[in-house]
Amino acid sequence: MSFSLLTTTCLFTLLYCLSLSVLAGETLRILAWPGYADADLVEKFEQRLNVKVEVSYVSTDDELWERVNANEGADFDLFAVNTAELQRYIDQGLSVPLDLDELPNLDNQLPRFRDLESIPGVSRDGRVYAIPYTYSEMGLIYDRTKVKAPPVSMEAMWNPHYRGRVLAFDTSNHNFTLAGLLLGAGNPFHLNDTEFTQAVIKLVDLRRNVLTFFRSPEEAVELFAENDVALIFGNYGNQQVKQLREAGADIGYIIPKEGALAWLDCWSMTRGVRNRELAQAWINYTLEPQVSEALTQRQGLANTVTPFPTANDSDRIIWLEPLQYHAKRESFWSRIRSGDSLEALLK
Repeated sequence: MSFSLLTTTCLFTLLYCLSLSVLAGETLRILAWPGYADADLVEKFEQRLNVKVEVSYVSTDDELWERVNANEGADFDLFAVNTAELQRYIDQGLSVPLDLDELPNLDNQLPRFRDLESIPGVSRDGRVYAIPYTYSEMGLIYDRTKVKAPPVSMEAMWNPHYRGRVLAFDTSNHNFTLAGLLLGAGNPFHLNDTEFTQAVIKLVDLRRNVLTFFRSPEEAVELFAENDVALIFGNYGNQQVKQLREAGADIGYIIPKEGALAWLDCWSMTRGVRNRELAQAWINYTLEPQVSEALTQRQGLANTVTPFPTANDSDRIIWLEPLQYHAKRESFWSRIRSGDSLEALLK
């Protein structure tokens, strides 16, 4: 390295550290999914910058929207959200653009995540609203001792043979999209009126077949251990697989023939962010190799810094896209989950 380049690098590092020193005493409010901000990693960040971090957790996309939207983004500085869901936060002005100059650790990311303009959903009108952090496909988990032949489709969750032995995920967005996918909708993320009605019927049938709907991978592990469960919708993908196997479950995991929905979770700032520098310092911190690798080692989730073996090249992976009719999906899902009859739902 030349002397001039070394001097420039040192100067940049010095200026960056000085910029962080003014954050002392500040509080960062994070809304995230379990495992995205573990206590020991938060403590290290707090000690490094002499700040305080308050972490709140969510278990569904619907809950995330409710909490960020409740006070127009004023209750949190930073939140974790998938690229498809992010669009409505941008639409409502609840997410604000980031300053990439404050994120030098972007250089640590794998090439596929470094070109932000090529990733659908993270940018708009030339401004970047989110930084990719972790991702997973949503396959189908099955108990090897109860399902003799590995299933090939998510349709297995509707099989009467497994009535009362299926765990599904409690969310409006993925469930309607999954129903649309299985029904052969032109675009499962944008169901027309006829397709939406068919999806309602499909999800009522699913409700009749499931034991219950879980809201976190930990809850799914508990339900699996305490009940006669044969199939589980893998909303958390490899994270669920890891937790179940660590609990002693003899399970298999497949990407169904119709394809698996897949999410890409990112960090984004709210409109109510109190200190932009501190919020961006957290994002930059999570892109340090040891922090990103901790996510993978502990949660079984892929990160955007180190390579991770995921689905086979031949498997069909369907990245989540922005949804149509969020409120309609949420309203109908709440009624389906609560037990409304099909007749009442279709009035």
